[in-house]
Amino acid sequence: MNPSIPLAERLRPKTLSELIGQEHLSGENSVLQKAIQKGKVPSMILWGPPGVGKTTLANIIASTFNSHYYQLSAISSGVKELREVIEEAKNQEGTILFIDEIHRFNKGQQDALLSAVEKGIITLIGATTENPSFEVNSALLSRCQVFILKALDKSALERLIQQAIEKDDLFKDNTIEIKEREALMQLSGGDGRKLLNLLELSVEALIGTAKDKEPLVLTNDWVMQVAQTNIALYDKNGEQHYDIISAFIKSMRGSDPNGAIYWLSRMIAGGEDVKFIARRMLIFASEDIGNANPNALLLANNCFDAVNKIGYPESRIILSQCAIYLACSAKSNASYMAIEEALAQVKASGDLPVPLALRNAPTKLMKNIGYGADYLYAHSYENNFVAMEFMPQGLEGRVFYEPGNNAQEEKMRQFLKNNWKGKYE
Repeated sequence: MNPSIPLAERLRPKTLSELIGQEHLSGENSVLQKAIQKGKVPSMILWGPPGVGKTTLANIIASTFNSHYYQLSAISSGVKELREVIEEAKNQEGTILFIDEIHRFNKGQQDALLSAVEKGIITLIGATTENPSFEVNSALLSRCQVFILKALDKSALERLIQQAIEKDDLFKDNTIEIKEREALMQLSGGDGRKLLNLLELSVEALIGTAKDKEPLVLTNDWVMQVAQTNIALYDKNGEQHYDIISAFIKSMRGSDPNGAIYWLSRMIAGGEDVKFIARRMLIFASEDIGNANPNALLLANNCFDAVNKIGYPESRIILSQCAIYLACSAKSNASYMAIEEALAQVKASGDLPVPLALRNAPTKLMKNIGYGADYLYAHSYENNFVAMEFMPQGLEGRVFYEPGNNAQEEKMRQFLKNNWKGKYE
């Protein structure tokens, strides 16, 4: 077997009975096994975390039926590639189309599948790590059977390790003692592919340091050392997921469009979910810009809507436009600080009663006991303002919002100073 092929690929199961950790799908009395025995499987969505066998299961089904098999990734494929496969499938009998990360297809791309699935031109197998109820449009979802794959438990991970020891040439050719397994289990997080990749890296590193014919002893400390050296292994598509989104946000906060675009490019190149990036910019627009430039929130929201409709690769242009605008905008975290202070006050003071003047009085009884009494209707006063206390008893005069130092919020500060005498001096 070619040693340049990753261990996870070398050990990829060829039959349903070899699939570890998904016995509810591979067992003799399972719905999927019965469908295979009858010679007909429905279009399906395989939902589960990374590295649990979704792609493997699709490959097994395709090889079992000896079908024409096409595999697309929703990261890099669009409507054009879909239509090419569907056109070829019209002239073939028994075509299976596997779409990895189908949740990344936008509505238009999913709609392009619908007719072919309805007419039986293709049998669709979609794989997703996200809840299909939210990420797959209802018309397509209603025509698919959803199969849930589970994160691999300790027993399944142990069996994967044992399988590697017994079957793979890397282990057969060396004397290897796996003294401790806790680090392998913990770092894999139920992801079989991650477990096998880390196991292979750890063993190869041991081989590189061992003396001739000396047994190789794998410990938790050694695995942790290897993992820290190869930290990209544990991040989405080889990217340092959380570090890079942090660098992206900090670049925009620091008003550096160049840094923002670089880190954005790293995420796009790594196949990051377009909605994850747009969602973080939407939060940033309110948290770090706020009322210094209210248009930032509008643009970020439109960006989020647009990339949901467009998808990759064109959505990279929309993300770039929004990131540059946010980076170049005036900044203020005053709204963020205001809600944080107010929440801290609520936690400290508990549920203070609403003043009677601010309570609604829909019934005569409520009016008789003082609900709504002494309420001053702002529109009845000059400039539609009247100085009235809106805080509960004990918090009178408390200020949570301090306008930021920028042109837009300076106008707001002046408005507040003019009306609330003494409060914003």
